[in-house]
This record gives sequence, C-alpha cells and structure tokens, in this order.
Amino acid sequence: MTPMHTPLSILDLAPIVEGSDARSALLNSLELARHAEALGYRRYWVAEHHNMDGVASSATAVLIGQIAAATRQIRVGSGGIMLPNHAPLTIAEAFGTLATLFPDRIDLGLGRAPGTDGPTMRALRRHLSTAAEDRFPEDVQELQAYLAPAREGQVVRAIPGQGTEVPIWLLGSSLYSAQLAAYLGLPFAFASHFAPELLMQALELYRGQYRPSERHPRPHAMVGLNVIVADSDAQAAYLFSSLQQRFLGMVRGRRGPLPPPVDDMNARWNAAEAAQVARMLAESIVGSPATVKAGLAATQARTGADEFIVACALHSQAARLRSYELLAGLA
Repeated sequence: MTPMHTPLSILDLAPIVEGSDARSALLNSLELARHAEALGYRRYWVAEHHNMDGVASSATAVLIGQIAAATRQIRVGSGGIMLPNHAPLTIAEAFGTLATLFPDRIDLGLGRAPGTDGPTMRALRRHLSTAAEDRFPEDVQELQAYLAPAREGQVVRAIPGQGTEVPIWLLGSSLYSAQLAAYLGLPFAFASHFAPELLMQALELYRGQYRPSERHPRPHAMVGLNVIVADSDAQAAYLFSSLQQRFLGMVRGRRGPLPPPVDDMNARWNAAEAAQVARMLAESIVGSPATVKAGLAATQARTGADEFIVACALHSQAARLRSYELLAGLA
C-alpha cells in the first residue's frame, strides 16, 4: 500500500442501521478500527451525539477506550466531545485516564455545539439554562490547565490527567472555532462533511490569524469529507443513497437508523429537497478508485488540507470495510 500524500483519518459515529441494533454498531466500529490500523490510517475518531436512533457513540470516552484496547498504535480520539455538555474537570479525568492507559495515542477534539436537541441538552446538564453565557473559550482553557503539568498551589487537579498534555483540537462548522483555534494556537478540524458552506472562509481565517504556540508552531487544518469508494461509480452512488436518505430525513425533521441504499433517489425527494441535501453533502467524494483519487487531489488543491478525516456511513459493514480499503490503496 502506498499512503496518500495527505494523511487520512477516520470519523465514525458508530451508525445503527435499519434491521440491526446498537450492539452490532459498536462491534462494527471495533472491527473497522482494527481494519483502519492495518491499512495505515492516522487516527480513528468517534463523535458525541445523544438521543439519536441512528448513532451509538453517545458514551464517547467509553467507546474510545474500547477502540484503543482493540488496537495497538493508531491514534484514537473524539471528533468530538461536546464541551457544553460536560464539566472540564470531568473531561480531563476521562481523557487523562485514557492517556494514562494508552500513552501518546489519545486525541481530544472539542466541539461547541451540544450535539443534540434542547430537551436532551438540559437532561445532560440540568443545572445549565439554554440562556447561559457561552463559556466555551474559558472551558477550553480550564481543560488545558487540568491536562498541563501541575502548578504550584493548584487546588483542583485531574487525577489521572494532570501532566498528560492530551492533544486538544478544536472542531467546528462555523467561523467561531476557527478564530478560537487560531487565537489559542491549536489544530483545527472543520466539519465540512455535513456543513460545508463556510469551509474555505474558516480555513482562510484560521491560517491568517494563527498565533504560534509552543506545541503547535504552525497551523494544522483537518478537513472533514464523506468518501465512498466502490468498484464502479454506479456502485458507489448506490451506496451513497443511504447517507442521502439520512440527510433527507434531517431536512424533513425525521431521524432514525441508517436506511439501506435505493436505486432511485428521485422517487424519494422533490427538487428543493434534493438541492438542500446536495448543499449539505457538497464535500462528498463518491465513485470508483480513479474518480475518488481525482476528487481528493482537487480537494487538496482547493483547501490545502494538512489532513483529511473521512466519514463513510454505509448500511453494509462489508461495503464500509471495502471502501476504506480501496481509499487507503490510492497513491
């Protein structure tokens, strides 16, 4: 296998597919992580979402621990932990524990959104009102302090956690996190796999305003993509219809398990819905190995990404494993 010029990582939401269950989704994630490690992927990240019938990665730190235990060297982390849902100390202790058990393998990606709806957000942190002041920058810095070496006179410490210096990434789909990542000198990942509109503006802002830090003297931008590779363009397009149906459900305010692929999406949406789904999935590269190779090269030329993180939500686990295998084999 010849590695891609731009490093490739994987983003997994442990999709629960129609006709299956959460246990199968979690076991599929463990299988995919082992597969990804053998294929040479750089990182394997899982994302925090709550109260969603089609997502099994809600207990994100627990799943990260299982994936790290099932693999040997691939970096494992969060893409991301939704910081508003948790006290910084709790995150520091959880990821400090992971970093203590799996040294130099754990990443901590942080998001500013709750990753769920309003009622579930209140259930996660009942003491916070939805009108509470946005403390995201302060919480990021508090979390950094818990993971840094202990300071003299420090009263509250994360044990385990203190001194582990787990790498922190900021994630976002708007300009806010790009600005904050630049200000704090942190690596940044843009969620263009579902919210692509501001990708180029966010990358320009992040790189233009970046303030070098001791650990990160240069900006590092990771771009999220949906990538599906199959033996032919037609087969890949067929597999992609599962994700298109999921996003159509979002447009219609409906959520559920990931549906099986269909032959004709035109029978399922109207022109306005098709256009809206296409906008949301604009940063998707779907096709044969040759098609995807060309698409990745064009995306790299356009974005200058330091790394791609690839989501591949497919109804068939065999097809998902095959897609990542074909992708890893592209020179």
